[in-house]
Amino acid sequence: MEKILWAPWRVEFVTGGEGNKEGCIFCLSASEQEDEKNLIFERRSKVFGMLNKFPYNTGHIMIAPYRHITSIEGFEKEEWDDLTGLLKDAVAVLREQMRPDGFNIGFNIGKAAGAGFDHIHLHIVPRWSGDTNFMPVLSSVKVMPEHLSRTLERIRKGFRERGRESA
Repeated sequence: MEKILWAPWRVEFVTGGEGNKEGCIFCLSASEQEDEKNLIFERRSKVFGMLNKFPYNTGHIMIAPYRHITSIEGFEKEEWDDLTGLLKDAVAVLREQMRPDGFNIGFNIGKAAGAGFDHIHLHIVPRWSGDTNFMPVLSSVKVMPEHLSRTLERIRKGFRERGRESA
């Protein structure tokens, strides 16, 4: 029996479909006010958090300023403070909701560094011991064990619970 690995949401990335909109994905997503569709889980005064539609791992979060800036030097103090506050809360929510063993956290600045967009954004990628297996090594395929809508639901739940704790 032939085994099939289904990842239907990847077709947008592979074919250049809806997932590859004209313009800046961060500016467009933030301005559309369609948070569910755009996988936005949290909005702060200067930055917002969203799931990566084409994640490196389950729970892959990106945090971006609303203002289109291209480098760390471009951050205003209020934006930087908002970004680091959301970073801290996002890591706490991921720990509570997903129980990763570690994280990769960082910026890809410039095409040579792997940036797909010039709008600066911070990546938070949860990691689990042994999450690199034979699929990406031999087949260049990453198996995502949870659908993006379920991941979004879990992260939003974590932020709602944190909101009640601090109120």
